[in-house]
Amino acid sequence: MIHPTAIVDPGARLAEDVEVGPFSIIGPDVEIGAGSRIGPHVVIKGPTRLGERTRIFQFASVGEDCQDKKYGGEPTWLVVGDDNVIREGVTLHRGTIQGRNETTIGSRNLFMAYAHVGHDCMIGDDCILANQVTLAGHVTLGDFVILGGLSAIHQFCHFGAHAMAGGGSIITKDTPAYVMINGNPAQVHGLNLVGLKRRGFSAEAIKALGEAYKLVYRQGLTVDQALSEIESRFQRHETDAFVASIRASTRGIVR
Repeated sequence: MIHPTAIVDPGARLAEDVEVGPFSIIGPDVEIGAGSRIGPHVVIKGPTRLGERTRIFQFASVGEDCQDKKYGGEPTWLVVGDDNVIREGVTLHRGTIQGRNETTIGSRNLFMAYAHVGHDCMIGDDCILANQVTLAGHVTLGDFVILGGLSAIHQFCHFGAHAMAGGGSIITKDTPAYVMINGNPAQVHGLNLVGLKRRGFSAEAIKALGEAYKLVYRQGLTVDQALSEIESRFQRHETDAFVASIRASTRGIVR
């Protein structure tokens, strides 16, 4: 299962059925779960924990030291869930002791070619980062996020669940859940209606979200006024999550 040209450190812990391709290097303090396949010319550095059925393609760099100039070689972590696909040239960096000490990635995510995840990021489940998406340090992505190719997110930004960014978006503020943004600088262009329908949101839920969206973005209210109106008018989980994603913002929301 391990190609004879691959180098696997004795301190690495690989499940019995893990495949490792030619010329790949797996360092100490790396743990790889069952059913995983590591392609050729992959470098994995620890401390890193990869879940089950991880698929990594050639020339990816996983768990490398971060690019933060404050980083001094401390044993920080990269922790990745199950069923993730990491395509060619992807770079996933570990955390910093000044941050969370850990970069955390959920399950069932797709990282397309040359995507980059910086130190101390938190990524949920079922996200898609298209080709050459770049996340600076300390970025947080909710579940079911889609980021179009060549998009970039500024450090410390939050990107809400079920939200989508079009290709080439430059995102310097927080993005509420469920919305669709695009541009440089990124601007909001409505709800991610196609994504919500594909994920089984009911017509009633989508209608409520549409009305909540209009209160924030179309009625000329302050953000606090809009959120108070939403909370008094609606009692749905979806609008609660929409409101919570805005209230959690520390950088201001994309408008």
